[in-house]
Amino acid sequence: MNSSAKPAAGWLELENKVCVVTGAASGIGAEIAREFAKVGGHVAILDRDEKGARAVAAAIAETGARAIAVACDITDKASVDKAAETVERELGRCDVLVNNAAAIYADALMNIDLAKWNQLMAVNVGGFLLCSQAFGRQMIAGGGGSMVHIASISGRVPQPYSGPYSVSKAGVKMLSQLLAVELGEHGIRSNVVSPAMVRTPMSEVIYQNPEVLKKREQIVPARRISGPRDIAEVVVYLASPRSGYVSGQDVLVDGGLSTAWLTLIPRPGFEKQDAQ
Repeated sequence: MNSSAKPAAGWLELENKVCVVTGAASGIGAEIAREFAKVGGHVAILDRDEKGARAVAAAIAETGARAIAVACDITDKASVDKAAETVERELGRCDVLVNNAAAIYADALMNIDLAKWNQLMAVNVGGFLLCSQAFGRQMIAGGGGSMVHIASISGRVPQPYSGPYSVSKAGVKMLSQLLAVELGEHGIRSNVVSPAMVRTPMSEVIYQNPEVLKKREQIVPARRISGPRDIAEVVVYLASPRSGYVSGQDVLVDGGLSTAWLTLIPRPGFEKQDAQ
C-alpha cells in the first residue's frame, strides 16, 4: 500500500464541514452522525429527545470529534430557526443537512383521523421543509452545500395500513427534487436515500421472532436485513463532494429487494435449479 495515499476520510473531503442531522438521538440518525464524525465532520445532533441527543454527542466527542446536541421540534418553525441559530453560533454555517426525523403509526386509510394525518405529515414532510429552509439559507450564504433526505421504499411501493406514511415518503422525494431544481444555482444539491427493511432499536422487536427474521431475509437477494450503517454510508457519500454532480436523485438501499418481486410469484417450470 502506498503510505502517501489519502485515507478514506480525506477522500470524502468532509473534514471540518458542519453536518446537521435531525432525529439523531438514536437509530439511523445517530449512526449517520457517527459516520460524519469519523470522516472529520463537525456534527449537530438535532432531536426532540434532548437527553438522547446529548448522549450521542458525548459519545462522539469522546472519539475526539466535534459534536453538539440541539433540542429541536422540526414541526415548529420557531424551534427550527432557533436550532439553526445555535448551530451557526457554535459550529458555523451548515454545509450538510440530513433530514432524517420521521414518524409512523398503524391505521387503515378509511379509519384515519384527519388530525393524526396532519400530525404525521407535519413531521415527515413539513419538518423536512422547515429544516431545508432554515439550513438552506445558511448554505446559500456560504456558497453551497448538500441536503440528503431519508425517505423509504414505501414512498415507491404502497405500504398499506400505515396511515399516511407512504404518502409522506413519496412527498419527501418530490420535495427533494424541487429543492434540487430551485437551489441548484446556489451550489446546493438535494438527494434522497430510501431504505427498505432496517434493524434499529425501534424495529428490533420484530426481528426477535426467528420466523419473521428468516422470512424477511429470504426475500432479500442480499440475504440479510440492513443495519443503520448501511444507510449512513450512502448518506455520507451523497453529502460529500465525491457525488458533486448527483442531484435530484433517489437512491434505493434495499439489498436488491425491489428487483426480486417476481421470485415471490409461483411460476411452474421456472423454479430455481442447482448449478450443473
